[in-house]
Amino acid sequence: MNQITTINPATDTKIAEYPKMSEAEAKDRLKACHAAFLDWRKKSVEERSPFLKDIAAKLRDAKEELAELMTRETGKLYKDGLTEVDLCAALFEYAAENGPTELADEERTHAGGKKRGIVTYQPIGVIYSIQPWNFPLYQPVRVLAANLIAGNGCILKHASICTGSALRLQEICEEAGLPKDLFSVVLIGHDVSDKLIEHELVRGVTMTGSDTAGRHIGAVASKALKKTVLELGSNDAFIVLEDADIETAVKFCVMGRLYNNGETCVSAKRFVVADKVYDAFTEAFVAQMKQIEMGDPMQKETKLGPLSSQEQFETVRDQVEESVKKGAKVLCGGGVPDREGAYYPATVLGDVTPGMPAYDDEIFGPVASVIRAKDDEDAMRIANDSRYGLGGGIFSTDEERAIRLARDHFDTGMVRINSFGAADPNMPFGGVKDSGYGREHGGFGMKEFVNIKSIFLPS
Repeated sequence: MNQITTINPATDTKIAEYPKMSEAEAKDRLKACHAAFLDWRKKSVEERSPFLKDIAAKLRDAKEELAELMTRETGKLYKDGLTEVDLCAALFEYAAENGPTELADEERTHAGGKKRGIVTYQPIGVIYSIQPWNFPLYQPVRVLAANLIAGNGCILKHASICTGSALRLQEICEEAGLPKDLFSVVLIGHDVSDKLIEHELVRGVTMTGSDTAGRHIGAVASKALKKTVLELGSNDAFIVLEDADIETAVKFCVMGRLYNNGETCVSAKRFVVADKVYDAFTEAFVAQMKQIEMGDPMQKETKLGPLSSQEQFETVRDQVEESVKKGAKVLCGGGVPDREGAYYPATVLGDVTPGMPAYDDEIFGPVASVIRAKDDEDAMRIANDSRYGLGGGIFSTDEERAIRLARDHFDTGMVRINSFGAADPNMPFGGVKDSGYGREHGGFGMKEFVNIKSIFLPS
């Protein structure tokens, strides 16, 4: 296929077509980005900051347009798209405001404290960003903002289904005054993408997606001795302990499972409930999930839109059907609706056990797996019984105990206590195990792709 076609998943209608680039064209973009980087790196962090603030302002000016575009391309709720644009603007502002401090030279000592030293954070070149479709703006922006302030350039290979969003982001950055070619989108397939990873002008690779894709990209990059940051999804467990407030737990568990139509790496996916409160939680949780109706993602009252594509719909459907064949019980949803578009209903599965996709894998859609634990200790064991380790949650009325469990026992990069949320500019984002490695946000992403250079002074 020499072109990319974007489809509205709510209506199955074509949005636009884009020609794919050849390998030579993609490499020309890379060379142009490197040339722009050579000028950009000469600016101080303080001089880069105003550019990022101007991009943030442009994003806010185009908020409604961008949210509608994301909805048409991926089916995300329009109201969630508005929130996503605000988050992207906040990420640029955070980088602009905190970069000068985070990336400032540090004075240290060496030779037993007798001599002076300097630690400096220097840009390294072009960072290659490979991103998924579930947050068409946020995924590339969280890489872009951190690396622009660090002094790097950025090449983006976005998911094909949100090509329009990727190109519009590039336009907005240039309209805001960002030097041309410093951020550039390439429309390429996986074969050409591997060639870019190997190219000498690419100094780092960051990717968000499946653990299968992460293994491939990590292998290609490591063979070329390129540093990578990988965020590879998860099947996050939300633990409901014996002393949990059930109303609070149900509220945030429904929110956590359905946010962004259930297509979020840090969505609550497995709900591990202590036996003492299992029946009360499950009854209330299923009752609320049953009330969730699917609808037009552009409408304010809609709580659940379509999945991002027919392919994604089929994947979720098959995962549920396989889990049911292996013994899972459908407590609500689970049926294929007779309607236009890639819609899948809010679904709850019970009797979920190891060996099922609903237990072992990431279901990227509005499907919840409820798992009974013998007690609180068993609940934590089940939560950690996963090859993934991105996020998770704990519901308990004893906050101090919940903090201890989160800090000392939960084998994930992020833990929510009595709440749900996706990302925050001031808190590190990333995971462990098959959920990948590296951190973004909170200043950490600014230092993932820099040369941490030591300068030794004689006295």
